Amino acid sequence: MNVNSALAAVAVALGLGLASPAFAQDKKLRLITWADYVPADVVAQFKKETGIDVEITLSNNEEMISKLRATGGAGFDLAQPSQDRITGPQQEFGLYKPMDLTKVKTELFIPAMLDATKRNTTLAGKVYGLPHIWGTDGLVVNTKAAKIIDYPDLCKPEFKGKTAVRLKRPTLLAFAFAAGKNPFALYNDPKAYAALMDDVGKKLAACKGNLKFFWDNKDQLLNGMRAGEVVGAMMWDTGGWKLNNDNPDIQFIAPRSGAMGWIDTFALPAKGRNDAAAYAWINFNMRPEIAAKVAGSAGNFTASKGAEQFMDKKLKAQFAASFPEAALKNVRWYPAVPAGIEDIEGRVLDRVKAAN
Repeated sequence: MNVNSALAAVAVALGLGLASPAFAQDKKLRLITWADYVPADVVAQFKKETGIDVEITLSNNEEMISKLRATGGAGFDLAQPSQDRITGPQQEFGLYKPMDLTKVKTELFIPAMLDATKRNTTLAGKVYGLPHIWGTDGLVVNTKAAKIIDYPDLCKPEFKGKTAVRLKRPTLLAFAFAAGKNPFALYNDPKAYAALMDDVGKKLAACKGNLKFFWDNKDQLLNGMRAGEVVGAMMWDTGGWKLNNDNPDIQFIAPRSGAMGWIDTFALPAKGRNDAAAYAWINFNMRPEIAAKVAGSAGNFTASKGAEQFMDKKLKAQFAASFPEAALKNVRWYPAVPAGIEDIEGRVLDRVKAAN
């Protein structure tokens, strides 16, 4: 085959979509993310504008880390871990690659939130995460059936069998703050941190008789609250506001010791094959009108500058009711989790689970 014939063959292959896998990959973004962060209309508009398909895998922090560990950071082009779950796993396992901020429209982000997330996801001078959706964990209470103002109130005898928490690290941290301790201040002292977690674990084990269940999916908890089987729970804010839409007696309350604040990010897996599509998705999602659609689907708020202009008025009113200025200032934002901390917590949670 002469040169002209070879070039003609390549041109035909490209026209028929028979090009190399690398070319085909340009038209697909493999995204691992949380439920409700990828509304169908947003995906459709992205494809219309860019020609890129979005292959979605729904997950959570633990599963994202597990999947990326298993593949050495391959299998996905973009991930959405919480900002406190980036530098620790990066140090231990090298799951991510640094962000090229020249490819990000940083003017689309709320400056203070962008700066804070960059600080919390920087390792050896390189940024590994950008903010997307944020929210809090606090208390959801049926105010007609119970008066609960802080996490330990879930363990009061009068609420026996009628409360719920997750058997996860946020519960340990929340109960530590409610006991007047600052667990984040002990992150660099594993021995002291382990002692604090042991104390919290004992209190949670003693509280098990009060718990209707350790909830592990949102429908289980939402249905329990709706049915009146659960009168109070540690729960995320958007779930509380969703319940409030149906029953005004059920309210999301910022606990006296502080709600637990989280930020879910954009991060690039170490062996992602399509960074261009990932950056296109980030910039598209941070446009205010698009960010408002995603925030509306998730029921939370976004790091997109100006998105509040497009957001649901009732959600904004619910946020204002749950977070007067003092409560907002008292949010306990998760810092980066150092290596080894989650192993300590995991052992405590296992003991709580096994306790009678």
